[in-house]
Amino acid sequence: MMLSEILASAPVFLLIAGRCGGLIFTLPLFSMRTVSRTAKIALIGYLSYFLIPYADFSKYTSVIAPDGAFSFYFILYLAGEVMIGIIIGFYVSIIFAAFSTAAQFFAFQMGFSASAVYDSLSQVENPLLGQFFNFVAILLFLQNRWFQILFLKGLSGTLSSMNVFDLIGGKEKMMTFLLHGLTNLFADALIIALPIMGTLVLITICTGLLSKAAPQMNLLSEGFPVMILLSFLFLIWIFPLLCDFFLRSFNTGLSELLNVLTGFTRKGS
Repeated sequence: MMLSEILASAPVFLLIAGRCGGLIFTLPLFSMRTVSRTAKIALIGYLSYFLIPYADFSKYTSVIAPDGAFSFYFILYLAGEVMIGIIIGFYVSIIFAAFSTAAQFFAFQMGFSASAVYDSLSQVENPLLGQFFNFVAILLFLQNRWFQILFLKGLSGTLSSMNVFDLIGGKEKMMTFLLHGLTNLFADALIIALPIMGTLVLITICTGLLSKAAPQMNLLSEGFPVMILLSFLFLIWIFPLLCDFFLRSFNTGLSELLNVLTGFTRKGS
């Protein structure tokens, strides 16, 4: 039954699968190499099947023959649908990148700059604190069901009217939105890292003054252990505030994303 329905609406299914595939392969957690590619493809297939009733690709009927055959223009439209999914997943990745970027700002001062290893979540070389922040962000993202909101509103909500023509017509608006997201990335990273960086600067100044006042104490040799200990104590103290900031960042970022997608939807309707 399921296979027959997919074959009956194969063009629409492929267009939805292209958008879902672009989102799945760029979305944090799902884009990890440790996640089986077979599982990703199966998830894309099931999502595309369940989203067929919500899709309205009537503007693509001119490139789909009555017998279901595809044309070269259909391949271009399919690539456009993949690009829409990549844009949605890329913006969510920008939100997550702010947390690991913040850890990179103060990891060098803590003495953890040499402890950068491959991070399976961000798929880049990342300090240990950056990986820790990524894990916390993923847990908060899952706990507050933003993955469901992203798929139900950000994906299925735009299948009814948003298509490649709307994306091309509003390309300037989309580029401005993505550049604004990159600007917020560095702003949020600085807000997260600034308290810790300021504390480390004060510790460095105090250590230097004490070393000059009492050279026989040789405090500079003990500077890194002191910085690491005090930094972790400070992180434990402000950790609830960091979690609240993570939640506000997710809420603000996803709200802006949904507003932009809704704007395209209204324009398309």
